[in-house]
Amino acid sequence: MTLFHERGYDGVGVAELAKEIGINPPSLYAAFGSKLGLFERAVERYADKDGGFITDVLDRSRNPEEAIRELFLQAADSFAADRRCPGCLVMDGARNSTDPDASALTATLRGKTRGAIAAWLAGQGLHDAGPLADALMIALAGLSAAARDGMPKDNLHAAAEVMSEGIIGRLEPAA
Repeated sequence: MTLFHERGYDGVGVAELAKEIGINPPSLYAAFGSKLGLFERAVERYADKDGGFITDVLDRSRNPEEAIRELFLQAADSFAADRRCPGCLVMDGARNSTDPDASALTATLRGKTRGAIAAWLAGQGLHDAGPLADALMIALAGLSAAARDGMPKDNLHAAAEVMSEGIIGRLEPAA
């Protein structure tokens, strides 16, 4: 998972992945079927482990304002936690990939996250849950990109606060 997170799907070869895992390339194919199969496993593991904060925040939040603020702050923490692998593997692991299947995999996971956020916002009785979920996803992608570009954690936190306030300012009950 580390190599994919560091360099993206296209930036890592099968031989290097096999070496990192401690197996030979034929064993990698036997275990995962393909490089894409290993990437899928890595991305799913990342989404459950490092990206799981999104579901956790939505599950335990008291109100939308607190949830949005906590979502952004936890994203800033998560995306800056590992200086070797900054950002979000789901957001950036297949960005600009030449493999349409790798791109589709991460797009599907981002779509599921967006759908879960939109459903949660709608369940909170908020107007424009879809556009709000889109804005949240765009802001999270921006935080991930900034972390990958080396923005310090304190700056990510400050930006997360500004973005959360902007979205919180747009919350209004559904009619």
